[in-house]
Amino acid sequence: MSTSRIAPALAAGAALVIAALGAQTAQTQSPAQNVVSGQGFPNPNPTVTKNWGQLPAGRKWGTSAGMDIDPKDGNVWAYERCGAGAGAGAGGGPVDCETNPVAPVFKFDRKTGAVLANIGKDVMVTPHGISVDKDGNVWVADFSGNKAQTRGHQVHKFSPSGQKLLSLGIAGKPGNADGQFNQPNDVVVGPDGSIYVSDGHDAQGMITNAQITEGLNRGATSRISKFSPDGKFIKSWGKIGTKHGEFRTPHALMFDPQGRLWVADRGNHRLEIFDKDGNYLESRYQFSRVSGFFIKGDLLYAIDSESGPLNHPNWRNGVRIGPWREDRVTAFIPPFEREDRNQQGVAGEGIAVDPDGTVFAAEGPNSFVQAGGAFTRYSK
Repeated sequence: MSTSRIAPALAAGAALVIAALGAQTAQTQSPAQNVVSGQGFPNPNPTVTKNWGQLPAGRKWGTSAGMDIDPKDGNVWAYERCGAGAGAGAGGGPVDCETNPVAPVFKFDRKTGAVLANIGKDVMVTPHGISVDKDGNVWVADFSGNKAQTRGHQVHKFSPSGQKLLSLGIAGKPGNADGQFNQPNDVVVGPDGSIYVSDGHDAQGMITNAQITEGLNRGATSRISKFSPDGKFIKSWGKIGTKHGEFRTPHALMFDPQGRLWVADRGNHRLEIFDKDGNYLESRYQFSRVSGFFIKGDLLYAIDSESGPLNHPNWRNGVRIGPWREDRVTAFIPPFEREDRNQQGVAGEGIAVDPDGTVFAAEGPNSFVQAGGAFTRYSK
């Protein structure tokens, strides 16, 4: 498949609509399968448990966007946004992890949903991406800032017991300088211990050249920053755009077994693959508008939470599954149905797969009302 399909549409100043791409990619499956709608693909995890996971007494579910699997015991690390999405906070203002100062990050027993750990109190405003390194340390990107500009727009490293070990970025101060973040989305640690952060959330809504130019002029970011294992800034690459090595919201990160860095370039409806130094290698287009993804064994699990009539027509939300070495879908976990989603369904933003092949989804704002809780479990 050509790796230059997306750029011409935006270069003409048009909305980034890829219905034609969907028609072509669907033809690479069997005649009975359609990668756009998900029809005809087997569902390997048909048993759905909504509102999965237990909360401490008195806690209300908030939205989420990320989760990961502990490499040591296979249990689930995730967060809920301190009740955000469940109503107004004290004084009628928005709920976040400052206005409702509870610990947002949980470790859950992957079978029972029981809480094994609860950490991160009084550190973040709005957690977004989460990952667990090979030593079991938990990394969380704090996506927004507080009014006092003293907290947020950072990445934090916690020990498994909740001790804060390292923070990247400038607390409460968004920006595009080296080592600074403006709405960081996700964080991952590479095989050599280097730290990678995807930064910049709002470019996914920029669908014309004029909008991109305006975003660049005001300092909006869409990039990857690399740091040494001890947190020293090394380099950044990427900006708002549609070329390879550019992004419109790099929403999630992960390394594959070959040591290559994958980026969910959500606004450009693709997965971009780089070496550890940021050199572009290849792309994936058949997995839709990816909010989160997970690589387990030979399989890539990619969850689409955002496709809709105005940003990715006809593509159904849900989890597309296929071999990570190929741009090919072989299975599909369908979304929840909801009338106001124009028959495209709703699905979570974050995704993780445990050692048994059980799939967990972190429910974002689009799917939260349907799910009623921050997490959904899909089992065989």
